[in-house]
Amino acid sequence: MGFMASRWRSAGHLDNLDEWGLGGRSFGTFVTWFLLGGDLYTAYTFIAVPAAMYATGAISGFFAVPYTIVAYPIVFVFMARLWSVSHRHGYVTPADFVTGRYGSKALSLAVAVTGILALMPYIALQLVGMQAVFETMGLGGSNTLAKDLPLLIAFAVLAAYTYSSGLRAPAMIAFVKDFLIYVVILVAIFYLPHVLGGWDSIFGAAQEKMAKTNPATGKPTGSFIPGNAGYVSYWTLGLGSAMALFMYPHSVTAVLSTKTRNVVRRNAAILPAYSLLLGLLALLGFMAIKANVNVKGLDGLANPQLAIPRLFDQEFPSWFAGIAFAAIAVGALVPAAIMSIAAANLFTRNIYRAFIKPSASPAEEAKVSKLASLLVKVGALVFVLAMDKTIALNLQLLGGIWILQTFPAIVVGLYTRWFHRYALLTGWAVAMVFGTISAYNVVNPATKKHFGGSLANIPGTNTPAYIALTAFVLNLLIVIVLTFVFRALKVPDGQDTTHPTDYLADRGDPGVKDLPEILDDGGAATAKS
Repeated sequence: MGFMASRWRSAGHLDNLDEWGLGGRSFGTFVTWFLLGGDLYTAYTFIAVPAAMYATGAISGFFAVPYTIVAYPIVFVFMARLWSVSHRHGYVTPADFVTGRYGSKALSLAVAVTGILALMPYIALQLVGMQAVFETMGLGGSNTLAKDLPLLIAFAVLAAYTYSSGLRAPAMIAFVKDFLIYVVILVAIFYLPHVLGGWDSIFGAAQEKMAKTNPATGKPTGSFIPGNAGYVSYWTLGLGSAMALFMYPHSVTAVLSTKTRNVVRRNAAILPAYSLLLGLLALLGFMAIKANVNVKGLDGLANPQLAIPRLFDQEFPSWFAGIAFAAIAVGALVPAAIMSIAAANLFTRNIYRAFIKPSASPAEEAKVSKLASLLVKVGALVFVLAMDKTIALNLQLLGGIWILQTFPAIVVGLYTRWFHRYALLTGWAVAMVFGTISAYNVVNPATKKHFGGSLANIPGTNTPAYIALTAFVLNLLIVIVLTFVFRALKVPDGQDTTHPTDYLADRGDPGVKDLPEILDDGGAATAKS
């Protein structure tokens, strides 16, 4: 399906970013619902969240449910404005918007680099999910090459169909992915409690495990229900993740592929249906505790990411376990493809064309983006092989620490240009350094590896909070203060090439309806009068 998708809904050759990277900007409500579902509900949902629930309980896993609920009102408010200005000016990436809004290539480069960097661990998380399925199936071995070979094969298939078909490939496969996932979860949520002795027994086993002392830390294993000390951690993880979700370039890519701004708003209203699915998926972690699954990998080490595949393998008939494994693997391949396309678009538009070859034609842009999508996946493999994967959820949370620092430039910029471009750049730089160092200093007590978590004490307190939100507050304070300073000193603020009417434009308005047909040789859109 991935390879056949190159001819699906195609208006021409895939030789420009509008066609290859945004699917021709032609997707309606139905396709977009599946595409965004495939984009946002990933191996994070199917593997990482229930694995975190299995390992340490509610604080590290169940915050994902309220976070996805909070995210959609945020999307409803601002994403339609980003759609409008992007379609009026031919923007392909959020960094394109930053260039037009602030007239700053440096700030645009910062947003682009941050987007690419944040997507690396997120793509890595998808590969970790596939690896868990392969290992449960017995594919791989104890040595590094044998263990990673199935993953490398899956990576090659993903790279090939992404290269050939662009965004249409994951959009088409998303239909299959969502169907499989819904079937598996509906069966699991009714069948597994029956064979495991009921919900009371499942929650009782989870509560008992979380109360036990972890030998590595001398503290309880986790939290069945967060106590007072965990409140701040829980709500900062939820709010920070919600604010970061649609800052990710792959989320923006899926939104910009739609054909009208109302498609964006309708999907923001109906996508919370997936949050019910997420809540049910999270509870599979507690079911794995009750089922007493063996999470030791082929290398002999404990790996919580194996909890759900092993649960399916142990409790389901073999034929249905195979369907469940397919659902998880496809559920990882779809978002990984979209993420690699989004990162490639950022590199092509905001690094290659902006700094290396400004005269690049649309066809050359598409070619560079295809090649960049391959390199992005290689970078993700580095994260898979090098990072601590004990709690794979931390890979996504690490990306959130970085990507949330683009929020002031993008979201606030959709409504006001009061923030000074140099203030935004300074705030971003300080927050990125602070967030990265804070995350590096979190050491997993079991593996002794850095980047072992995403919670750290708020400076000057003993209260742990999500590092992304702490860094964001620091970022915002710096931006506000320095904006006053730069404006008082009358430092030049760059040229804004957008117009207030751009933020409300819709399909059929001048410069929007025929956007793919009116691209000039440099790839920029020219508005019709």
